[in-house]
This record gives sequence, structure tokens and C-alpha cells, in this order.
Amino acid sequence: MSEVTSVAARALLEAERDALQTELAELDGRDYDANFADSSQVTAERGEAERLSNSLRETLDEVEAALAKLDDGTYGLCEECGEAISGARLEAMPAARNCITHASNPR
Repeated sequence: MSEVTSVAARALLEAERDALQTELAELDGRDYDANFADSSQVTAERGEAERLSNSLRETLDEVEAALAKLDDGTYGLCEECGEAISGARLEAMPAARNCITHASNPR
């Protein structure tokens, strides 16, 4: 991976990490009114917030793994076959772990 590409990838990944951390902080800081008349609505909202939080944490883990790969020189290599992930795929999904073949057909 060229230096320019790795710099651009790092910038994208760091921006995504910061946005995810902000979203998680907002979700974690959300306050639910225990005295609200419709407790089932509060329960539903809490469940939805928990699902969203879990999804955001998974995405954050993927972004942090991609940043670690940039640091150790393995960014842009498919975890399944070791071949380079296409630039177009990395541009669309900077935290991609696999080439398009192995993303759609994991072993």
C-alpha cells in the first residue's frame, strides 16, 4: 500500500472511530424516565438503544483492528488468502478484513 493511500485510510478510519465513539457516548449517556406512564415504551427504547450500541461497538472494534493493521503493515491484505484487497473495496469500506471473494464466500 502506498504511503498516500495509507495516510488517507488512516484519516478515514480515525474519523470513523471518532464518530462512533461520539455516538456511543451519546447512547450511553441517554436517560430514560422511570416515571413515564408507558413502561413498555421505555423498555422497547432501551432494547433498541442496546442493540444499536452493540452494533456500534462491533463496528468500532473493526475500525480499531484496521488501524492496528496500518501500524503493523498488514492493512489491505485479506485475512483469508493474504492477497491485496482492492483499492475500490478499501475506499468503500476502509475497515474491510477480506477481499471481495472471501467476504462473500468465507471458508
